Amino acid sequence: MAGFGNLVQKAFYLGVGLASFAGEKASSQFQELREQAQLLAEEMVKRGELQSEEAGKFVDDLIQQAQKPPMTEGTNPPEPGPRRIEIIEEDDDPGENPDHVDHLRQQVQALQDELRRLQS
Repeated sequence: MAGFGNLVQKAFYLGVGLASFAGEKASSQFQELREQAQLLAEEMVKRGELQSEEAGKFVDDLIQQAQKPPMTEGTNPPEPGPRRIEIIEEDDDPGENPDHVDHLRQQVQALQDELRRLQS
């Protein structure tokens, strides 16, 4: 039975060692990422693409993004730009005022036209 206890103890120490190694590895990778992000930020400041006051926030944002868990299958990343709003035509509810609905549709169309004009 003493052999089993020794085996459990070795397994425990192996687990602690692996956890410690993984922590050190992750820490060194994040440190390396931070250094690379800092170099990138400095280069962007030199080119005038980034203000020196913004460089620190830029680096912190990159590190935070790297620490987020990856997207799982079945979830879609948010699309850039404004969300698309779709109007689905349905039979008018007898209780609704058709003039009011037409007016709202015209307003939506005008807003869509204005958005297209601003984007181009």
